[in-house]
Amino acid sequence: MILYMAADLLWATKIKCHAEALDVTARPARDLDTLKARLHDSDPRALLVDLDEPETALELIRHLRDDRNNERHMKIRVVAWGPHVEKDLLQRALDAGADEVLTRGSLEHHLDEVLLSLVGRSSGHHAQSLGRGAGHAEGGPTIL
Repeated sequence: MILYMAADLLWATKIKCHAEALDVTARPARDLDTLKARLHDSDPRALLVDLDEPETALELIRHLRDDRNNERHMKIRVVAWGPHVEKDLLQRALDAGADEVLTRGSLEHHLDEVLLSLVGRSSGHHAQSLGRGAGHAEGGPTIL
């Protein structure tokens, strides 16, 4: 299962519809309370966060990466996306603990591949990311 926090209905609908078409379970986690509830009642593999709502997005990332949390939370892959012109914000997401950051355009064009990779399936294509968070293997800026 994938959790997602989208700043607007357009992105939330897009993620949900693409996930359903791929037979990937995706549930919203709009704020910290919802994220905590989802973590309590399920075992997600990933969290997609929209940096158009930076404070909420960074709060969710930090919560998962807080070392006082359950160890399984540390294993949840976090992918943040935002406008390509917001390089500082994309970097802040990496600094907060995101595993990958993508531009909005990259996520738009590669959403299926991103969703499949987050649940351990592959379409054979690679989505370009802007970077990896600390502690992840080097070897090219891809989601897969």
